[in-house]
Amino acid sequence: MTEAKGTAGFASWSVPMFLDTRHGPIEYVESGEGAAVLALHGAMGGYDQGQILIRTIGEPGYRYVSVSRPGYLDTPLTVGRTPEEQADLYAELLDRLGIRQTAIMAISGGGPSAIHFALRHHSRCWGLVLVSTCAGKVDTPIPISFKLMKLLVRFPAFVAMIKKRTKKDLERALRRSISDPTIRGRTVQDPQVRPLLEEVIVGVFERITLRLPGTDNDVRITQTTTYPLEQIKVPVLVVHGTGDRLVPFTQHGKLLAARIPGAQLLAIEDGEHMAIFTHRDEIRVRVTQFLRDLAPP
Repeated sequence: MTEAKGTAGFASWSVPMFLDTRHGPIEYVESGEGAAVLALHGAMGGYDQGQILIRTIGEPGYRYVSVSRPGYLDTPLTVGRTPEEQADLYAELLDRLGIRQTAIMAISGGGPSAIHFALRHHSRCWGLVLVSTCAGKVDTPIPISFKLMKLLVRFPAFVAMIKKRTKKDLERALRRSISDPTIRGRTVQDPQVRPLLEEVIVGVFERITLRLPGTDNDVRITQTTTYPLEQIKVPVLVVHGTGDRLVPFTQHGKLLAARIPGAQLLAIEDGEHMAIFTHRDEIRVRVTQFLRDLAPP
């Protein structure tokens, strides 16, 4: 895998591997050495999107494990439909990999299972980073455009057209995700951020139909699930944009930090759901320090 600019120093990622658990196979990749960090991607993701999360706001020096959560790519949805089942699935994966403790770095739809890992396996979690994550039920309506896209991506010609259009004009493709034209232009023109951002936006269309079952399941989870956040006993860093329209800051990011005992909050002023790209440096510095302060030898 070719490293994007600005991610030098990360060890090469292995090819995707599979581990047969009691419930079925889980797809994952590993990279690096050191204290373990488990990366959990969001909706429309997969292990590849978890890798980008790490390269965007992480730093070298850890043993990173990125998984395809249930319903994404080659991990079947049947191995874990609920966030509790997914948390136990991660624990079994870690057991088989010989990892006793891990930090978790989760973004968006990866948050629910990360929260439940901290609740169900707190002695194994040395730190939890929640980025653009929900604190409870999300009542933001699903856009009609997304529902239409799910139907159209089943046609290869449509997918090829969208990929081509996105590569040709990345800034236009991001108009809904990054609404402020100044921030959007600055982000797209950043020589370190642009390759990562393009890899996310274009990469979603690779095997996109294999990302839909997990995405639908994540939507169901976020619309129905609440969490006993006061029972979390691990160190937590909450990272959330104040301008997030998908997972609003006041109802989620701010509430997570208020309800989780001792949680730290990094509120990204004017940041939206893709704040890890638009405000990468600010977030990476804080995440780096959080993990360094907690990492076991």
